[in-house]
Formats: sequence, structure tokens, C-alpha cells
Amino acid sequence: MPAILVFAVFLITLVFSVPIGIAMVCGAISPIMITGSGGNLTQLITNAFSGANNTPILAVPLFIFGGIIMAEGGISKKLFGFFAYFVGRFAGGVPCAVVLTCLFYGAISGSGPATTAAVGAMCVPFMVSLGYDRKWSAGMIAVAGGLGVIIPPSIPFVLYSLATGVSTGALFLAGIFPGCLIGLALMVYAVIYCKRSGEDRALINEAMDELKGNGFGHLFLDSLPALLCPIIVLGGIYAGFVTPTEAACISVFYALIIALFIYRTIGVKDIIPIMSTAVRTYGGLAFVLAFAIAFGRVLSLTGASAAITSFIVGTFGSLIPALTFCTVLFLILGMVMDTGPAIIILAPILLPAMQTMGMNEVHFGVVLVCCLAIGLATPPFGLNLFVIGNIAKEKPMDVARRAVPFIIAFLVALIMIVYIPNISLFLLGGA
Repeated sequence: MPAILVFAVFLITLVFSVPIGIAMVCGAISPIMITGSGGNLTQLITNAFSGANNTPILAVPLFIFGGIIMAEGGISKKLFGFFAYFVGRFAGGVPCAVVLTCLFYGAISGSGPATTAAVGAMCVPFMVSLGYDRKWSAGMIAVAGGLGVIIPPSIPFVLYSLATGVSTGALFLAGIFPGCLIGLALMVYAVIYCKRSGEDRALINEAMDELKGNGFGHLFLDSLPALLCPIIVLGGIYAGFVTPTEAACISVFYALIIALFIYRTIGVKDIIPIMSTAVRTYGGLAFVLAFAIAFGRVLSLTGASAAITSFIVGTFGSLIPALTFCTVLFLILGMVMDTGPAIIILAPILLPAMQTMGMNEVHFGVVLVCCLAIGLATPPFGLNLFVIGNIAKEKPMDVARRAVPFIIAFLVALIMIVYIPNISLFLLGGA
């Protein structure tokens, strides 16, 4: 009864458009106030503060800060120029360069909306100038921006690690192949579309000639600082020199150095406004995460976790049906919930049940994050749609319609990731 009460109050408040952080507070205190179970208010507040007061969670605001510096510093333009140099002349090469930029920029920002904003602000006008449809271009970037939460260093993987205790480094490593597979699926569709619909080859070749005018050596040296950022961050983690939180701190200082002194795209006077943007971005998320952790602990005290484990094991009996159910559930929730709270709430509740049936905890995290990444580009609350819609000056639903084929390509890759664990676990030594 208390567990049902928690979920019922939480869902009812969401239906009435109560902000998700407040909805979790209402759900968490409902069994305390009505039935006297689930702990007490003092314990709830203590759980909220203790959940937010730990060192690993510092990686989240630091990666956000570093990503904003990179966006303001025009790093996406350097990356796009590098990839377009190699693939721009091929059929569908420019869209492929955009997807590759999203893939690589995700390894800098760790955020889907940040990737969408940084790449979209530069690439949408450029693609339109080359004759590509504005809504189609925006739809592609909305979906490809989701790679920002899969390719390491990923903020959702950090949150999953906080919620479950799974190694952040292992999750980062496990996200590499799935992210690349999804990026490949998006590029395959882009090439097919461009071959069927045609491209303005004269405009594209003129743009590529201009890009190649200074030679590869100049382009490579200009792009190298941007290309090195994920290598330094991830290399430091996997070499054992730094923890993920320390790597996030390094990414901030590295971003400042290349934006201030190498590219000179921002000035010292811009640092405070960038900090302000980072605080506003993380402030709301911090409140939600703190109470999401408290919400999860209330669910544990009310016996919800054990009840859900019994239900899943008893209902599905084996791993494949249970995994299919969880995948569909994650896809649906990704449409209406923000990635962070969804992970903090769902992961500790569902992981024990899936482990009981033999699922690897790292693979489960990859599946969860990949499903929620699709939600960033799906109505009604796909955040990437609103970000790119504002940039392209198009209605989010119009962008969503043109994003559907890319979402289908994403789903094809997702099916492989869900049912072939070694795609995620190969770099960890297999399932």
C-alpha cells in the first residue's frame, strides 16, 4: 500500500503539470503523512542533502560547465570542418559530417541538449545554405544530439553510477561502441535520403573547395586542440591517472585554455556569464536529483523495490521478455521525463530484478541511457526538439515529423544494442 501510494501521488501530480521535482517531493512525503511509513520528514530531508552532498556528483556540473565553454568557444565549427574535409564530397557527406560532429562533440559535452545547441547553431544555417531542407536538417541534429548522452563522458552515465554504484569508468567504456553504432545507423539513412532526394553538388563542391583551400595541415593543426579534449579526459580515466570527477575538472580547465588562449573565441569578461549559464542549467537539475535520490530511498523503505523485483521475475520468468518490457517502458518514459530523474528513480528499482535474471549491470545502464536518449527527440517533451526548433526557427512538432526516419534508424541500432550485450561489453571483456 505505501509503495502504491508513492507512485499514485507522483503520477497524479505530474498529470496536473506539477514540476517533476515537486512531484517527487509530494510522492515521497505521502506515505509519511498518510500512513506513517517510509521514514520521517527529518530522514527524508537528510536523504535529499546526503544524496546531493557527495564528490562523484560534482562531475555533472563540471561537465556542464566545460561543455558550455566549448560551445561558446566555437569548438563544434572546428570539429565539423575536420570531418567535412574527409567526407563532404561524397553523397550525403555533409549530413554525415554533422552526425560525426555530434558524435565527437558528445565526447566533450556529455549532454544531449548541449550537443544539439552547439552543433545546430553552426550546422543548420550551413546546411540550408547548401540547399538542404531546414526542417530535415533540424530533425537530423535533434536525433544525433542524443549521442551526447551515450558517448563518454556522459552525464547520464555518471548519474546511473551514483544511483547504482556501478563503475563510472566501465559505463564510459561500454558507451563507445553503442554510440558509434547509432551514429552509423543515422549516417546510413542520411546517405540513402540524399541519394534519393538529390543534393546541390555545385554548392557543396564550392564549399568543400573553400574548406580545403588552406590545406590539410592547417586544418589539422586548427582542429587538433578540439580533437584532443576527449582523448585527454577519457585517456586520463582509463589510464588510472584521474577519477571521472577529476577528469571533469580537467575538462573545464582544458576548455578554458583552448577557448581563451588558442582559439581566442572568448575573453576573460565572458567567463562570469558562462558560469552563470552553467549554474542556471545545473541549479534546477540539482534540486531534482537531490529529491530523486530521496524519492528512491523512500521507495526502498516502503518495499517497492522488492515488490517490483517479485513482479518482474514472476510475470516474465526469463530475461528476454523482461528486457523487452523494460525497453518499451524506458522509451515511453523518455518521452515525458527528463533523463536525470528517470535514471535516478528507475535504475535502483529495476536493476535488482534484471540482475536476478542474469543481466549485466553495465549493459542495463547502456540500454536505459540509449532509450532515454531517443526520448530527447520525441514528442511531447523531447528537449532536443525545443532546442533545435528555437535555433532553426521552426515549430518543434514540425521538426519532430522530419526526425521520424532518423528515430527509426536509431531504434534499429537500439534493438541490436538491447539484445546483443557484447556491443556494450566487448571493451570490458564480453558478457
